[in-house]
This record gives sequence, C-alpha cells and structure tokens, in this order.
Amino acid sequence: MSKERTYVMLKPDALQRGLAGEIIRRIEAKGYRLVQAKTIVLDEPILREHYAHIADKPFFPETVEYMTSGPVLAMIWEGENAIAGIRQLMGATKFADAKAGTIRGDFASSTTFNLIHGSDSPEAAEIEIKRFFE
Repeated sequence: MSKERTYVMLKPDALQRGLAGEIIRRIEAKGYRLVQAKTIVLDEPILREHYAHIADKPFFPETVEYMTSGPVLAMIWEGENAIAGIRQLMGATKFADAKAGTIRGDFASSTTFNLIHGSDSPEAAEIEIKRFFE
C-alpha cells in the first residue's frame, strides 16, 4: 500500500444540489484526508485542457455548458491508495453502471450530471493537481 495524493472535483451539480458535505463525509469516512480545497469557476480553455480526450466529441459543448454552469470544488486528497479508493467510492462514470452505495449510484441523475471527477492514475493526479492548484 502506498500513501498518495489525488485530485477530486465536485462538479456544479454537486454544489447546486447541496451534496458537497455528504460526498466529503463519505471520502473522510474511508480514512482519506483533505489536504487542500477551493471553489473555482471554470472556463472553456481550462476545460478544453482538462477534457482534451473528449474535446473533439459532439457532446463536448454540452460538457462545457454543464461545467461552467456554476462553481466547482477542487480538492486534493491524501491517503493509502487514494486514487483507486476514491474512484471506487465515486462509482462508474456511466449512469447505468453506477452501483447503489457509490456516490454516483446514489446521487447522479445522468452520465453527464455525474457529480464528481477523480484522477484515474498517479500521472493524471500530478497533472490535475498542478492544473488546478499551481
């Protein structure tokens, strides 16, 4: 087991629906420690960078509209196997695949409105922490 840091972002719908406290509680209850947090408003250039893998997809404009519809909560979390552990808590990205008991399974309303982002690898975590905190 390795202590690691990961980037987690609560998306606009999580904040608009008042779910930030519940989501943070679930992550803390698993033993992870919140290192840093800030509320930010995203713009298209940073979203184009963050979502470079989908920037050419037909649904990208909808993603930009959603992600700029309100502030997000950017966070750095730390703990044993934090990347895999927090992704497990988040649940599957696709709405239909998110199991009950996960954050998305319990609260997401669609694949687009899926509440939360978490880094999927140590490399992504490093890049995303730099992108949103430096």
